[in-house]
Amino acid sequence: MDRRRFLVGSSALLGSSAVATGAASQARPSPEAEAIAEPAQRVPTGAPSPLIVPNGAILPHRVVDGVKVFHLVAEEFDHEIASGLVIRAWGFNGRTPGPVIEAVEGDRVRIYVTNRLPEPTVTHWHGLFVPTGMDGVSGLTQPPIEPGRTFRYELEMRRAGTFMYHSHYDEMTQIALGAVGMFIVHPRRPIGPRIDRDFVLMLHEWSIHPGTRRPNALAMNDFNVLTLNGKAYPATAPLVARRGERVRIRLGNLGPMDHHPIHLHGYAFEITATDGGPIAPSARWRETTVLVPVGSTRDVELVATEVGDWAMHCHMTHHIMNQMGHDTPTTIGADTRAADALIARTVPDYMSMGQRGMGDMAAMQMPLPDNAISMRSAPGPHGTIDMGGMFTVLKVREELESYDDPGWWEPPPGTLAREATEDELRADGVDPAAR
Repeated sequence: MDRRRFLVGSSALLGSSAVATGAASQARPSPEAEAIAEPAQRVPTGAPSPLIVPNGAILPHRVVDGVKVFHLVAEEFDHEIASGLVIRAWGFNGRTPGPVIEAVEGDRVRIYVTNRLPEPTVTHWHGLFVPTGMDGVSGLTQPPIEPGRTFRYELEMRRAGTFMYHSHYDEMTQIALGAVGMFIVHPRRPIGPRIDRDFVLMLHEWSIHPGTRRPNALAMNDFNVLTLNGKAYPATAPLVARRGERVRIRLGNLGPMDHHPIHLHGYAFEITATDGGPIAPSARWRETTVLVPVGSTRDVELVATEVGDWAMHCHMTHHIMNQMGHDTPTTIGADTRAADALIARTVPDYMSMGQRGMGDMAAMQMPLPDNAISMRSAPGPHGTIDMGGMFTVLKVREELESYDDPGWWEPPPGTLAREATEDELRADGVDPAAR
């Protein structure tokens, strides 16, 4: 056994202290969660694959008589989805999604849930195998947790995997307002190749009308804000990796209604696990897009061989727009000059938009209602990035001093698409005017 394998194997045998608390520089716990975790009792760093939660946090814990003790606080708070859009959300420990709960297969876990919401709640451990009395279904497996009360859950981590947790009382309201989170259980012993970068992303969708702060919990469609770990692009943090590293991306979907086909540019990945468990290597398949159904998780893995900035986004096109209104007629192809002239008599600066498509609107800095990010775009290295919502970037570099955002990729000479010259068109027999 070589030295590296010995160290990895030794780390796996540390038992209840085998899991890293995560990269603190990328995710800081809320004050409520921080208060119960004494530094001397925290799990030490150094596990083979610490989780990375872009724009998020990992829930601290303490070990009491061999049991990992966590504390979740269900509460209302202000949450910024992107600059210009702050909502009143319901979630855990001041976050939506709530902080990631992290454990190891075989651990005994005790989770206290304090309810500071204005109505009762319970917490369900989605995908975990637990005694029925700990399953967290109000009225069926336990009484509801009344406001101001704290309940205690005792769980044994019977299997490894990517799981979730969420409210199971008034789900339509509480999930729609953000009461969701991820629950990661590492295998007791390493399985398969070592993972170098282990990302956790929760998908969610919201109905937020411009000018309002409260998401519409009654919406069944027309969701107009789509998020990764509670953020809409350009507020989503990039996923950063060094060339040659093995990357796992854990995706969970607890949005109210929609499935999400998550597409990664530049790579094919293997779908390696669902919340039902790992997929045998012989049964795995390669994709560039993975469908993440409502109430499900998917793990995908790849080796970061291709340097550059690679888009990763939901491939439902309305899910990469910010706060769009979908109940207006299309104006594409319309001649609005006569109507514009009439309306301009009353509104001098009026102009119709969308006749040639909507791409230009993203770059226009028009006045917006308070608390709105409609058509918000972001500057990219070659112009405006006219996407938002459920969009982020996988940034792969040959060398990295740190895993902070390395900035935009500069393509080597000859590898950047550009406008063709007349000589090139003539040499290759291409006539742009031909059909």
